[in-house]
Amino acid sequence: MRSFIVLLVLCFILNHTFAQVKNRTSFYFLAQYNHTLYDRTIGNNPWGAGIGFEIFFKSQSKFKPAIELTRNLYLEDNKLLRLNPDGSAPSPSYDLNSMTNLFAGECYQVRSNIYLSLLAGPSFIDKNIYFGIKPSFGFYFTQSKRWTGKISFINIFNRYTPTKEDFGSLSFAIGFKL
Repeated sequence: MRSFIVLLVLCFILNHTFAQVKNRTSFYFLAQYNHTLYDRTIGNNPWGAGIGFEIFFKSQSKFKPAIELTRNLYLEDNKLLRLNPDGSAPSPSYDLNSMTNLFAGECYQVRSNIYLSLLAGPSFIDKNIYFGIKPSFGFYFTQSKRWTGKISFINIFNRYTPTKEDFGSLSFAIGFKL
């Protein structure tokens, strides 16, 4: 099912991308802060910070394909071992030290300075791969769209395999156009 959803999103993006005018992309460098909302090991990863890139493919419609690559590090850790529901030690460890997201999807331009986006794709947490989604509310600080800000919700599905618990965080990002 995950492969089908990823394939469907990629087909939708490629459909828009091939119809675009040459060199009609906007690249943004992002710095972000993530606050963990829920996770099995929330005490081991209450917040994270990272950087990334976002690419918008311009089009004549209000819908624009977008791709985002971000890398976050979770530095705070209370060093507690969380046992599985049956009392056994988790193998592998489900601590969250770093997270890399490669998301793609669509951006909807609400007004000239406000946009909404829905991105989905693989999330690489330590040595595991999960499926995640990232709905966002974004805005531009100026009409030139040189600086952008974004508030996002990130949900990584089935991060804790034994009980199928998800990981969720609220992300605040600021970026500038390259």
